[in-house]
Amino acid sequence: MDFNLTPEEEAFRDEVRAFLDENLPVGTNTNDQRFLADWNRKVRAKGWVGFSWPKEVGGGGGTLMQQVILKEEMAKRKAPSLGTCFMGLAWVGPAIIQYGTEAQKQRFIPEILDGKYQWCTGYSEPGAGSDLASLQCRGRRDGEAYVVNGQKIWTSIAMWSRWMILLVRTDPHSTSKHEGITCLLVEMHTPGISVRPIRNMAGGAMFAEVFFDNVRIPVVNRLGADGEGWKVTISALANERSGIAEVEGLRRALEAIKDLAGRSQRHGRPALQDPQIRRRVAKAETRIEAMRLNGMRFLTRQLRGEPLGSETSINKLHRAELEIGLGELALELEGSYGLLAKGSDLAVDGGRWQHFALSWPEVVIGGGTPNVQKNIIAERILGLPHD
Repeated sequence: MDFNLTPEEEAFRDEVRAFLDENLPVGTNTNDQRFLADWNRKVRAKGWVGFSWPKEVGGGGGTLMQQVILKEEMAKRKAPSLGTCFMGLAWVGPAIIQYGTEAQKQRFIPEILDGKYQWCTGYSEPGAGSDLASLQCRGRRDGEAYVVNGQKIWTSIAMWSRWMILLVRTDPHSTSKHEGITCLLVEMHTPGISVRPIRNMAGGAMFAEVFFDNVRIPVVNRLGADGEGWKVTISALANERSGIAEVEGLRRALEAIKDLAGRSQRHGRPALQDPQIRRRVAKAETRIEAMRLNGMRFLTRQLRGEPLGSETSINKLHRAELEIGLGELALELEGSYGLLAKGSDLAVDGGRWQHFALSWPEVVIGGGTPNVQKNIIAERILGLPHD
């Protein structure tokens, strides 16, 4: 595939850069709430939130190459996100566009684009995390509603989400565990739902347990056909894993670690001069570049109109191992100072790397653990025997 940009695409890149020059000057405090509110209004007005979504549903109608250009330029300038509803934009919205009814599109898509609230994902269960198709949370049809009972776990941002995209087993007698699963759109304030935060190693609480006790969900909130929730889910997760925007973030993290290595000492000289450290940095650079090239491969398939398949697990595996490896390297470079976290006057870089090293579960576990990705690669790409 030829990735040389057309004159129209080059003009779009220039437009994005000009917008950033005007609205994101050097030194901007991107955490300031007034700036963020103004930023979100401007990018929404440009049609850059949901940029590749069809115009008829409120998206920007941009091409895939324009979407890549937009994300690359934003990442290079460390710009705030394009939109505030992360899960809604990443996979809930695309799933609704592909499988939703017209009423669902009209109701949910504008609110996702405007970032009016957050979505969470009710997939994993205590006994069905890595093997998601083994889920047992039940949904029993009762007239014009499904009655849901069961539990979900490792549900990101469930504490402050208004809606959930939920998978339930509606036919426990299906011959295949991938059949008989239905996807439902659930309002989190529905009676019978309770949320219990799970505090992580870094002191945060990104994840939660969610319990369902005779929760009634209207049939009109079903996404896709009854019993075909697995198809909806595979499409949603493929959309999540096909992005290449995280490559720039990993590059920035590695550059910061190189800077840390230049300031750290090993055997009386800068750690960046140590052959072992240099090998680890080079290995990380190689994996990040592999992620970028894999992302271009996925983009090629999308441009050809081909569906993304199991190969998207490769980048998910790369990212998981990079997140853990970079965190471990940073703490090793700090030596005994690696024991000091935020709050200590002696903490290196304000304790940034301690938090980084302890925050990997939300990236590594989310969307499937490394072992799951390895099994998918082995069985579906390499053709090895089923585990």
